[in-house]
Amino acid sequence: MHPTRLARAVRVLVTGAALAVLATLAGCGSQDHADEALGTKAAPQPQQKKKQAAQALPGMPPVLDASDLYAADRPNQLSPVVRDFPSRVYVPNTNSNTVSVIDPKTYKVIETIPVGTQPQHVVPSWDLRTLWVNNDRGNTLTPIDPKTGEAGDPVDVHDPYNLYFTPNGKYAIVMASLDRRLVFRDAHTMKTVKAVPVSCYGVNHADFSPDGRYFIVSCEFSGELLKVDTERMKVIGQQKLPFHGAMPQDVKISPDGKKFYIADMMADGMWVLNGDTFAKPDFLPTGKGCHGLYISRDSREMYISNRGEGSISVFDFTRNKLTKKWHLPNGGSPDMGGVSADGKVLWLSGRYNSEVYAIDTRTGTQLARIKVGSGPHGLAVYPQPGRYSLGHTGIFR
Repeated sequence: MHPTRLARAVRVLVTGAALAVLATLAGCGSQDHADEALGTKAAPQPQQKKKQAAQALPGMPPVLDASDLYAADRPNQLSPVVRDFPSRVYVPNTNSNTVSVIDPKTYKVIETIPVGTQPQHVVPSWDLRTLWVNNDRGNTLTPIDPKTGEAGDPVDVHDPYNLYFTPNGKYAIVMASLDRRLVFRDAHTMKTVKAVPVSCYGVNHADFSPDGRYFIVSCEFSGELLKVDTERMKVIGQQKLPFHGAMPQDVKISPDGKKFYIADMMADGMWVLNGDTFAKPDFLPTGKGCHGLYISRDSREMYISNRGEGSISVFDFTRNKLTKKWHLPNGGSPDMGGVSADGKVLWLSGRYNSEVYAIDTRTGTQLARIKVGSGPHGLAVYPQPGRYSLGHTGIFR
């Protein structure tokens, strides 16, 4: 997000303006498809897993591996729901009000889809059936059917800067950044269930605890973090980051679920937080303009985009340290993105260069630099492995 958004006037949330999505809307799905989205029906669980499930958010699918929250995200481990979807990279162009669609095999833009005003992120729905384009200033969500690539009718949603889903698939959570609200909506119709006012500025990114009981939110403009109770839909913790001018961005939990990592584009690194205690976080420098965080398909590494210096840092979870830094040839502004289904390519938008970068995850070599519209931001690589989506550009479990 560009810092000048802070100067815009805070708009009044229109809670009654949400338009229900018809049941026939492309890709919307229903709760009846939950087992299909997960790839299998629930099997009897060992006693330990039953205990873990009892402590988890009601309705949340059981964690596959308590030591690795990303165990369902292995290379090409696609759900039956998405297995036949064509592989594409969807790029929201914030200034052009379009979505560029890239064929990752040819590195070519094959379609440009007109959407609403200031599209910020392309977000996979919890049931994997829909891609939601967050038209922030247009106050709408545009649904795209990832099977056909066709866009549906926009749905009225106020200030949808970013979008997440509760781990049980019950609610969508709109990060209403300028409205200063977390808005819980029905995950399928997008009707408002509860709007939660926040006292920080610029809510934008989040990730959930292993049991789904809470999630951590970054507040970009006031340099704060929130801890939110998922079931109660209530802020239960708030803290100011210990850096003057902090501007937290992307949030990701570690594979073992013990730490949250929060990118900070002004502190030029990541905050490392114990979500359970919500105590003062530690800090790890990565590079200028630290922005996006993406987990490798083997859960061993995390790719960190440093937008201010045109680089990608690589963090090794097992060694608990940064091990590599890749610099884009001729610079760039790597921002948000995702990892290919096979894990071999990291895709990132070039926010200030009207381009997208494809990077080899084994060597850091730039494979392609593709021209798109103006202000490319939260691109989604789709489909990706996983049983369900927690939102953003693709957080899968």
